[in-house]
Amino acid sequence: MNDEKEKRIIKRNLLMFPLGTVGRDMMYNLVTSYLLTFVLFTRQLNAAQLSAITGIMVAARVFDALNDPIMGNIIERTRTRIGKFKPWLIIGILTTAVVIYATFNTKLQGWGFVVFFGVMYFLYSITYTMHDISYWGMVPALSSDADTRNKFTSRATLFAGIGGMLAASFIPMLTAGDSAIGGDAVTAYGIVAFIIAVLGPVFLAFTVFGVKEQRDYNDDPVPPVSFKKIWTTISGNDQLLWIALIFLLQQIGNGIVLSGIGQTFIYVEFGYKGSFFTVFQMLGMMVTGFLMIFYPTISRHMHRKKLMDLLMLLAAIGYVIMLIPSLFIPKGVMNVAGFDIKFILLTLGYMLANFGQYGFYLIMMISIMNTVEYNELRHATRDEGIISSLRPFITKLASALTVAIANITYITFGILDYTNGIAKQEQLANQGIITSEAKGEAVTQLLSGVQANQSLGLLFVMTVVPCVLMFLSYILYKKFYKLDEEEYDRICGELEARTQDTI
Repeated sequence: MNDEKEKRIIKRNLLMFPLGTVGRDMMYNLVTSYLLTFVLFTRQLNAAQLSAITGIMVAARVFDALNDPIMGNIIERTRTRIGKFKPWLIIGILTTAVVIYATFNTKLQGWGFVVFFGVMYFLYSITYTMHDISYWGMVPALSSDADTRNKFTSRATLFAGIGGMLAASFIPMLTAGDSAIGGDAVTAYGIVAFIIAVLGPVFLAFTVFGVKEQRDYNDDPVPPVSFKKIWTTISGNDQLLWIALIFLLQQIGNGIVLSGIGQTFIYVEFGYKGSFFTVFQMLGMMVTGFLMIFYPTISRHMHRKKLMDLLMLLAAIGYVIMLIPSLFIPKGVMNVAGFDIKFILLTLGYMLANFGQYGFYLIMMISIMNTVEYNELRHATRDEGIISSLRPFITKLASALTVAIANITYITFGILDYTNGIAKQEQLANQGIITSEAKGEAVTQLLSGVQANQSLGLLFVMTVVPCVLMFLSYILYKKFYKLDEEEYDRICGELEARTQDTI
């Protein structure tokens, strides 16, 4: 392939590949950030039922410990006219759309709902894995050049952020309080889920029909599906193991605010209005746009470990700003543009914290992908599918663990009593027994009973815990991850020399 043709393909891929993830990440945001909120505020659950749901979510992610690498191995041995990635993109996105619609459009209650939830959540784990591993597994097949790969990763995460931001903009506003579609959360979540289930396949079509990847693997023999291959690939790559642990710690901390705890804290502290959480989450996500756009440029001028020093400092300052006002500033002491000064400081702090966390996320993404060449150097096989499968597994395992943290927090601080009360009012409004106005008044009266220690308990979990976990990941990365820029370039050079020697 001549250089001019290759440049045209890369330019096209740099547009079509990132576009594909907008709808996928709206799906991911709906399930990861709002599924528990949907459950809490539309179903009346006792502690046993909520614990069962927590157990289901964690068990599903343990199941992914086998499912994700197996899916990666299946992708490695797939040979079709449209490549090894695209068949699973198509199958995965369509089945995920069906599962998401069904999950948010059931009228079941109590233990019947818990059983239904378990089936749907396991199905979601399987179907989302199909297209998630396939999507991110394509990155190494799009380019082996470090700078170009940074562009694909940063643009994909930019468009993923756009998808997440769109979801964050509309889901809280359209599902909570007096702005809920249809006047209640039950109806609203059903409609929102339908819209997102349609948008997922629509956006992924850009990747399926518009991206051209390198298909040198078609000349290789098809590897067998082998648990031993999965195990030896992962366990035989020490840098992959370290970055997996580091990434898991960072993702748990990063996900706590959006696990439902942040939304619940804002509701009990500032009122049951989706617009509050929309502003909080949107501004927190918008600030990451700088890194999404300029990370390739920054990475050319600043080493990752040096960048992490700055990101860790910014995040720590952000978490302090989030925590201090609620400890020392009374609620309602000052309003600016209609917002409590405590809410403004909370949001500003989250912007800084999320900026640091998102920078860590980008670094982790690149660090996982760079273990592909390390694997090739040591074992003479790239195994992109298996290695790439570890990233979504870690992300989903972390999301399940953050849900467990959230549910333990709700039970520990007695928040379940208030969520059940709100769910009861939402159900009455859905059944037409009360008006949406009466629902709003009842919820406001209910939330007035929240005690200061309950509110502070939520705040502590969404600030101190993430900061500690981020710091642990920071220390481990700097000490144990060895594939810095110079070492990666050295590995690529050695691999290229080997290729030349065999010609």
